[in-house]
Amino acid sequence: MNNSMIARRMQRVRPSPTATISDRVRELESAGKGVINLGEGELDFATPERIGYAGIEAIIHHQTKYTAVSGTAELKAAIAHKFVRDNGLHFSAQQIIAGNGAKQLIFNALMATVDAGQQVIIPAPYWVSYPDMVTLAEGEPVIVATEEQHGWKLQPAQLAAALTPESRWLILNSPGNPTGAVYRARELAALAEVLVDHPQVLIMSDDIYEPLRYGQTPFATFAEVAPQLADRVLTVNGVSKSHAMTGWRLGYAAGPRWLIAAMQTLQSQSTSNPGSISQAAAVVALTQPQDFFTEWLDKLNQRRQRVLDMVAATDGLSAQIPEGAFYIFANCQQLIGRTTPQGKPLADDKALAEWLLAEAQVAVLHGSAFGTPGYLRIAYAVDDTLLDEACRRLQAACGRLG
Repeated sequence: MNNSMIARRMQRVRPSPTATISDRVRELESAGKGVINLGEGELDFATPERIGYAGIEAIIHHQTKYTAVSGTAELKAAIAHKFVRDNGLHFSAQQIIAGNGAKQLIFNALMATVDAGQQVIIPAPYWVSYPDMVTLAEGEPVIVATEEQHGWKLQPAQLAAALTPESRWLILNSPGNPTGAVYRARELAALAEVLVDHPQVLIMSDDIYEPLRYGQTPFATFAEVAPQLADRVLTVNGVSKSHAMTGWRLGYAAGPRWLIAAMQTLQSQSTSNPGSISQAAAVVALTQPQDFFTEWLDKLNQRRQRVLDMVAATDGLSAQIPEGAFYIFANCQQLIGRTTPQGKPLADDKALAEWLLAEAQVAVLHGSAFGTPGYLRIAYAVDDTLLDEACRRLQAACGRLG
């Protein structure tokens, strides 16, 4: 079979850079290389035991059949409970859908609402999959570059300038991947003021890292701050990042009934319901005490500081302190153009990341993958000993550049 058999839409889509780097790390590991992967967005913590046991009990009690496409009544009640408890938002069962990860729900929402040529505003740096999902929906990603001096947050004037009659969505991610930026309520309210006069624009609030915030950093979600726009807001969340449940593949979303119904129809013709066992575990994840977060955040805060110390001590690197998630988005522009010990100049951030993988055997992701060249995303949700060794290797390797 040759490329002529592949649909034309696939020519516009890239493989996920995060999945690509993970596959490359696995290849090197299978070849006996001692690679440390700081490129993957996954907590190294185990899923809390009581959540895991809920999945086991679901198997024992034969909860292994199809469920309603959008999720069980028990799971929807747990999701509604979470929204009331944490966000002061009230949703009926008809306004909630569960899927095979938040990623699927974002994709379904775009596929259900974006027609050919319609625009989706995506602030950069962005999660790597947003633009390609828009492209698969035959939409046009409109990338708006945010600035480090503004904390990597979209400014109202930027939003106003990007809006056109063809604008269909604005996607906001807070805490953000890759920057860890967290929007304040007043900042979301200012964006909402711009959107009031653009009724054709939907707002997607990707809150997947919601509880992973440091210190006293507050959290606000768009539907909470702008109730006047509630019928245009889709709030997306899940248990993958927050509860160390990436492999369980369980995300959820809430919004206006018409949108949830369209997403449900699409899901009924693709994956159908999320796994029944994962749904049972997610009920416990969302309703039981969240006391493990304190220990997890303390550990992540220590790791965050370890990487920040390494960045500060490395000539050519700098970074803002992220308020959430588990990434450092390090400015590496001073390293671009430097020469490796082998005499090869590093032309861009991708070349630097590739060289660090080969030279230091540490995997990081280049900022260009997130729409922001000249940066490196360093994930620090890994074992402390491995993180210390990775930091040592990165600092030493950068020090060998001429």
